[in-house]
Amino acid sequence: MFRSEEGYSSMQNSAPTAPVTVGAEYDAKIEDTAREGDGIARVEGFVVFIPGTQVGDQVKFQVDRVMRRFAIGHKV
Repeated sequence: MFRSEEGYSSMQNSAPTAPVTVGAEYDAKIEDTAREGDGIARVEGFVVFIPGTQVGDQVKFQVDRVMRRFAIGHKV
């Protein structure tokens, strides 16, 4: 069975967008550590990796890169 073009385009438009923006600054608590040792914070449930942080740190960070499922930032 084939999807109509209309149904397909509506599926594409419903894709969630990241709640963070490149260059923007956020405050968050480091909740976990990734395998490589980067701290993991969450902004509205969206994962942000922040190198040089540890679990429990309250950090202000700037977003450097936003991917589909996560972002990468640095402490400011």
